[in-house]
Amino acid sequence: MREIIKDGKILARHIVAEDIKPGLVSLTGDNEFLQVVAWGHYERGKYLQDHWHNEFSRSAMRTYEAVYVVKGAIEARIFDLGLKPVETLTIKQGEMLILLESAHGYTILEEDTTVLEFKNGPFLGADKDKTKFKPA
Repeated sequence: MREIIKDGKILARHIVAEDIKPGLVSLTGDNEFLQVVAWGHYERGKYLQDHWHNEFSRSAMRTYEAVYVVKGAIEARIFDLGLKPVETLTIKQGEMLILLESAHGYTILEEDTTVLEFKNGPFLGADKDKTKFKPA
């Protein structure tokens, strides 16, 4: 797992297949608004206890985002919250990018690219949830 850090803040984490170890692997910290966990290398028949998640109030001040490239590749541009460019990464098939305290943008690099995107909710609509900008 590679962390992109600026001024002591984790802006993003790039997850590749080798980062997924046997068992449950937490890819985010317990205090982060988006929780991402990998189920690594389980054998057939592994039993995971039936359960539900208890209801209680949570508060999130920012939307975090994770993208998983199912097929193809994307370019991810990562900016600090002052909108200064920090890094550009290529995220390939089977890889994930977790975006935390950052601004970001994407370019599709291959035909027929397929991406799954995950965010904490509820979604309040594009006008409230996003501020679009043009990089300097």
